[in-house]
Amino acid sequence: MNKLAVAALFGLSLGLSGCVISVDGDGDYGHHSDWQDKEQKNRKHISRLQQDVSYDEILNRMGIADFNEFYAKNDDTYQVLYYRTQRIEGDGVTTKNECTPLVFKNSVLVGWGESAYNAISH
Repeated sequence: MNKLAVAALFGLSLGLSGCVISVDGDGDYGHHSDWQDKEQKNRKHISRLQQDVSYDEILNRMGIADFNEFYAKNDDTYQVLYYRTQRIEGDGVTTKNECTPLVFKNSVLVGWGESAYNAISH
């Protein structure tokens, strides 16, 4: 009887040795999921934008931008907020070419996207 119990215990331990318990959440998968969720959330917010919304309202709605630029031109002030909306490089670093710019003139949203940015930068 003892030999049978030892054999069963040995077999059971070999069978269970392939089981893994994850204690760190989603690991790398969760990391990738975070940036995908962020991009999707930003695209969703941007798809619902309307002109003439205040800078503060957009910031409250979308949160802190990935990049932020500010400059004065003539008697106007311009602020550009960049929100990540697409993945170009899988290097873990967000760059401006992975973001959509939101353009504010005197703290009011006047446009978004590359064409809006190009209109004020030239």
